[in-house]
Amino acid sequence: MKSVDAHLADILATVRPLAPLELELEQALGGTLAEEITSPVPLPPFNNSAMDGYAVRSVDIAQVPVTLPVIDDVAAGSDELRAIGPGHTMRIMTGGPLPAGADAVVPVEWTDGGTVSVRIDRTVEVGNAIRHAGEDVPSGAVVLEAGTVIGPAQLGIIAGVGRRRVLARPRPRVVVLATGAELVEPGLPLGPGQIWDSNSFTLTAAALEAGADAFRAPTVGDDPAAFLEQLDAQLLRADAVITSGGVSMGAYEPVKEALAPLGTVRFEKVAMQPGMPQGFGVVGDDQVPVFALPGNPVSSFVSFMLFVRPALGRMRGLPAGPAETVTARVTGALRSPEGKRSFLRGRLDPGGEVTPLRGQGSHQLAALASANALIVVPEDVTDVPAGAEVQVIRL
Repeated sequence: MKSVDAHLADILATVRPLAPLELELEQALGGTLAEEITSPVPLPPFNNSAMDGYAVRSVDIAQVPVTLPVIDDVAAGSDELRAIGPGHTMRIMTGGPLPAGADAVVPVEWTDGGTVSVRIDRTVEVGNAIRHAGEDVPSGAVVLEAGTVIGPAQLGIIAGVGRRRVLARPRPRVVVLATGAELVEPGLPLGPGQIWDSNSFTLTAAALEAGADAFRAPTVGDDPAAFLEQLDAQLLRADAVITSGGVSMGAYEPVKEALAPLGTVRFEKVAMQPGMPQGFGVVGDDQVPVFALPGNPVSSFVSFMLFVRPALGRMRGLPAGPAETVTARVTGALRSPEGKRSFLRGRLDPGGEVTPLRGQGSHQLAALASANALIVVPEDVTDVPAGAEVQVIRL
């Protein structure tokens, strides 16, 4: 059997980062910058008030209480040039441009709030409550490096430096296609021998969480021709395809029967539990990667975490490799088949202990839903005693 590491290495050697595109800000969330973002102006671009209050010369309120005449109001967005002389003040709103001559802002809470004249009860230091031009970002400074994932805050600074679009690698478009004549859409009644489809929902959500734009395709039964027809229809909108089911050694394996003859998708046994049957390759003129995952719910999810998630990272232009692990102390004894790397469901607590969950079968979705970690048992280990240190993949 092929090792887990070898299978992942083959996948990462095949997938490529998506080509950068000019993305409008509304489409940029989750993309990966392919250029530096610099600010053409200082931020903020002018001295302004950090709060509602009164613009003053600090020397005029060195002795308090003091009453000063209010000669004008300064609102945020005002474009008038204003100045205050000795012994005067102006009301100023948060974000309002600081008048020439003022060197501090007195918060309105430290005054009687007057509009014609104002009594000020506390002194302030020079610069109090002022946002100085360029204190956040100097003109010409780099605010985001190439390779940065665009989240809400990153999107904010891109807009804040005046950019309407950016050069970025987009979120990969992933189509999820579940197979099996036994599958029924949730919400519909079950017939004899049928189950509700959960895999396509799990895998679509996992792809979304991994930074992709994911779409569920209609399920396909056990007909290889129908599977190929559905696959061809989905390739038009896919940067990657994830299938579930139809890859084992038995009869009625539509994914394997349809794709194996193409010669570009390999079906192999990987030395892991759960998830031994795996398929991977490329299809179509655009060489779209296809991840053919097993049909058991836990097997497909574990396979996604080990193989698909790193591949999506590579497609996004991010560093990609094996799932990160942390060391924990297992609270119960574990058993694992020799020659296979096991991924057992567990609950990792903040103290660094991980408890194996009951129900380790590859079909037992409830145990997976209760897990927050996968306990990794290496291929050459068959027994792990309680209290031993283990490697854990956080979910």
